[in-house]
Amino acid sequence: ELEQKLKTSSDSSLLVDILHKTILHPLCVKYPSSVKYRRGFLTELIKKHESTTAEPLDELYDTLADILNKEESTHCYKNYLLPTGESVTLSENVAIISRGTTGLVTWDAALHLAEWAIENSTVFSNRTVLELGSGIGFTGIAISKTCNPKAYIFSDYHHCVLKQLTENICLNGFVLEPETTNHIEMQSQGQKVEVMNYQKPKLTVAELDWGSVTEKQLMDLQPDVIIAADVVYDPEITLALIGMLQKLSTYRADGKPPEVYIAFTVRNPDTYHQFKAELDKIGIGWQIIPAHRNSIFLYDLHSNVTILQLLI
Repeated sequence: ELEQKLKTSSDSSLLVDILHKTILHPLCVKYPSSVKYRRGFLTELIKKHESTTAEPLDELYDTLADILNKEESTHCYKNYLLPTGESVTLSENVAIISRGTTGLVTWDAALHLAEWAIENSTVFSNRTVLELGSGIGFTGIAISKTCNPKAYIFSDYHHCVLKQLTENICLNGFVLEPETTNHIEMQSQGQKVEVMNYQKPKLTVAELDWGSVTEKQLMDLQPDVIIAADVVYDPEITLALIGMLQKLSTYRADGKPPEVYIAFTVRNPDTYHQFKAELDKIGIGWQIIPAHRNSIFLYDLHSNVTILQLLI
């Protein structure tokens, strides 16, 4: 519909409207997407404009000129709009693999899991949630803003990921519990972070190595719900994950096993089948969660994301 309007319009006001709702939107001005993306987007917009009979639009060319003068950076921001009208703003790395980790970008399974969580918020409401392999925080921040958990524990292992995760949580207006930031160096990258002191949920960041987690760490966690996105991609990691889930179930103070939901993109069917076979071997039941109805975020809808509920 928009394409059609652009082709037939001889008025520049539609282009101005698009420009101010995208590149020049206050959220995008404050937290801009990558230089490469903005340059590509504006170039495409100018092509559309030049194919019409509308008058040249100085603002469009001025904006592009401004972006052409900017240096490429290894970091950019991405802004995701929630159904509540709030946004999740993340500082991300422009490269899929950086500093020896894939944890500095947001993956499709994290977006898919957040959509399912928003549609099934009662699973998280007034409960303690532990996320394994939080990455840079998208799923947890979205759940914390929309599902009213009592407490949310973000966890990861790589130092660079933990650092960026901590920055992103604060970037979205949350105050972390004091013990969280003792060993994670904070850096605001020159941005003024506006902090609102939410009473709920209680947010913490934990450095968690699945292979060498201590008894004390497990006793401190006590989650009602455990979630993870895109952690089933390597057989070695899969075994460590299953071992971690077994331990978490053992150290529950009330003896009740937590609810466990794992979302992942099935890239290699063999890895997926092996994961299910390992679960079967040690008696952890599993069931596929039906697909949620509403699509909220933009990602590849053909990426074959599955959510399993594990019965530990």
